Amino acid sequence: MPTGVVLFPNPQAVNRVDDVVSQATRAYDLGVRQVWLGQQHDHDAIALAGLVGAAVPGLGVGTAVVPINPRHPLIVASLAQTAQAASHGNFSLGLGLGAHAPEQRAFGTAWSNNITRLREHLTVLRSIFDTGAVDFSGDEISAHPGWPVSVCGGTPVSVYVAAMGPKALQITGELADGTLPYLAGPRTIAEFIEPAIAKSAVDAGRQKPRIIAQVPTVVSTHVDAAKSFIAEQLRFYEAIPSYKKVIAREKVSDVVDLAAVGSADAVRRKLQSYLDAGATEVVLSGLTWADAGAAEELWALAASL
Repeated sequence: MPTGVVLFPNPQAVNRVDDVVSQATRAYDLGVRQVWLGQQHDHDAIALAGLVGAAVPGLGVGTAVVPINPRHPLIVASLAQTAQAASHGNFSLGLGLGAHAPEQRAFGTAWSNNITRLREHLTVLRSIFDTGAVDFSGDEISAHPGWPVSVCGGTPVSVYVAAMGPKALQITGELADGTLPYLAGPRTIAEFIEPAIAKSAVDAGRQKPRIIAQVPTVVSTHVDAAKSFIAEQLRFYEAIPSYKKVIAREKVSDVVDLAAVGSADAVRRKLQSYLDAGATEVVLSGLTWADAGAAEELWALAASL
């Protein structure tokens, strides 16, 4: 079972960069071979991924996910290529469309046409990563750099998009290497995401994209308490239109039903259902930092898969 884990910085750590590097080292020692880092408004996920990749040779590192709206693709490309070089070819760039209301509050502005911006953002990245150059004018984004845009000798950067809607999946199939859906359950993957992104890629003459399913995961014998924790952590997503749609498509009574929770065997069965539905791999997300013991238990389970 191809498996990765999301790492969460310990909020009590004196130095969160050192903390994440230490976590990644321990996870690798336990057998984990792919870690993913989220982006908020504190550390930079791409920079942190590069540092982790340099510190833990052989460990795959990726972002899950960096919102595209506040960042010009020229900046994202330079960061991603730097992280790829630092990790010696083990970096994956995960991008997302972001959440409208939180972004507007944070940055004091709004981006009205996310789908157009996604296509143009990926077009610029694709040109840089594939050809080492870019000269692009779009409706939302332009890129006409007068200096080099590629890192010499770098391994091509794989690009994934947290795409779950039909238009975003179409663009992702055409221009990215796959999708990183979150809270998209087995039914949604099998009946909607996999057929949509596969068709888009075929129509564009590209290889079949990967579907890397991010699954909220809690290993615990106290199932009721674990489900209450998951519900509290996921409540934020129920207010975001794109997530509301994908949760409704899954036809579950509660968003907690999309999580892998319970004993190790119960978690394995739930994760396998995502793979059976068409996911090419799964990413175990503990939702937030709990403690070292709980984190290591999750990493050990991921490694055993």
